[in-house]
Amino acid sequence: MRALRLTNWDAIHSKPHKISMQISIAHLNKTFFRKEQRTIAYENLNFQIRQGEFFCILGPSGCGKTSLLRTIAGLESATSGELNIQPLGSAKPGTIGMVFQEHGLFPWMTIRNNIRFLLENNVHMVNRDLDAIVNEFIKLVGLTTFADYFPHQLSGGMRQRVSIARSFANEPDLLLMDEPFVFLDYQTRCALHGLLLEIWQRKKKTVVFVTHDIEEAVFLADRVLVMSAHPGTVKTIVDINLLRPREFLTLRKLPVYQDKVSELMELLREECEPFTRNNKQPA
Repeated sequence: MRALRLTNWDAIHSKPHKISMQISIAHLNKTFFRKEQRTIAYENLNFQIRQGEFFCILGPSGCGKTSLLRTIAGLESATSGELNIQPLGSAKPGTIGMVFQEHGLFPWMTIRNNIRFLLENNVHMVNRDLDAIVNEFIKLVGLTTFADYFPHQLSGGMRQRVSIARSFANEPDLLLMDEPFVFLDYQTRCALHGLLLEIWQRKKKTVVFVTHDIEEAVFLADRVLVMSAHPGTVKTIVDINLLRPREFLTLRKLPVYQDKVSELMELLREECEPFTRNNKQPA
């Protein structure tokens, strides 16, 4: 698949909606209750996400990453603590978009109409050329030939590309992404990394991105929050400090990139070691 490049953005998105978000989290806890069982998803989280930052959340399976992201999105409630999401640059409330691991497309709508539906219900898209926006983002994810297909006629990877295009086109002020590239092939994943960064660099929206992929986190992020194993706590926050714009094949050859990958690998190894010891078979 060709590298995805953003073209004619300003012409397509005339009068762009420019708000970004900052997030403040203090003593945040999430516990699930089921009958007499009590399961802590995450506990005593304290951190801030800066305006316009690309912020990755990295941690072992079961540490509460997705639960935290869903709490920020307003899809779940925390058990206790404070979560403040502050729109900057406007007195009006900002908008939040979310990309899930599964595509979440409407099965009765074509790919074109799936993207257009969100735009039609976004008050910030009034007086925009919606057809031009839809066509451009379909082209950007390489699905022009399939624009009038229905979701069941596409592969799983193609459906997820539509979901990502839909979220990008809707131009949210805060974009939450829950391992959106996990089911995509390597070439498509790399291309969409580039597309995501190009949109982010142009619009400076706040992005919160959950991943298990250390190299993905280093390539995309300004900072990476590393969570401990279950129950999830903030182990540390790592500043990436790599120059932008970033090109993956060039960046991965640099010693500073390799050092950041090694640093995160060591942090995660420390969290996985207890699990490995507890599950080791006796000799």
